[in-house]
Amino acid sequence: MGKRIKFLIAIGIALFTLFNYYSQSSENPVTGEVQHIGISPDQEIALGLQAAPQMAQQHGGLYPDQNMQNRLKAIGHRIVQNSAARNSPYQFDFHLLRDDKMVNAFALPGGQIFITKALWDRLRTEDQLAGVLGHEIGHVVGRHGAEHMAKAKLTQGLTGAAVIAAYDPNSSSSRNSAAVATMIGNMINMKFGREDELESDRLGIEYMHSTGYNPNEMIEVMKVLEAAGGSGGKSEFFSTHPSPENRIQKIKEVINRL
Repeated sequence: MGKRIKFLIAIGIALFTLFNYYSQSSENPVTGEVQHIGISPDQEIALGLQAAPQMAQQHGGLYPDQNMQNRLKAIGHRIVQNSAARNSPYQFDFHLLRDDKMVNAFALPGGQIFITKALWDRLRTEDQLAGVLGHEIGHVVGRHGAEHMAKAKLTQGLTGAAVIAAYDPNSSSSRNSAAVATMIGNMINMKFGREDELESDRLGIEYMHSTGYNPNEMIEVMKVLEAAGGSGGKSEFFSTHPSPENRIQKIKEVINRL
């Protein structure tokens, strides 16, 4: 295949990818942000409900104490009902996982939220638990899961086009260019992930405040997570997150504005 033909194919793929991404836009009813997302809230809910049992199974299933499950659900639903999250179309539910090794909490698109027993045990107050749940509610309301899927599809298409345009099986520099294009795509997705975390911190603090919890406890949550990750424990909470110091500074700025 000639270089000109490869270049034209790459341009076509890039243009199609960009058109497909930017032609799908909607305004988030809670945050007011215009987002390029290709699925509806109902589809997000369906995806989350479909994935929830498998995600729970990966962490040993649900923790068997129903009283603890009920307490978690009560706190989570209290935050939703007393914050702007109640204006979202999502069906929130909260689950305590049996996993007592991995310090983590995460949210699936549509409102299914999980926290591991390992993280639960490290939280000392209800306000700290509310901070974790508020952060995860922020991910759902911010539509970060659906947004990340769309952005990942965009970067995959663009890096794929770059690989096609630059690749030459007989040139080692061409192979290096393909690797660099893929690496840049991964870096872009990590940047999106860090921005999502900071937005979820902000939303979580606002939700804590409107529900009557002490937002300063979010700073203590950061310290708990940092200690868990630095003491030889397993923590996935900071895998694509900004540094704890950066997050604490941003959290303080949000609290000062409240």
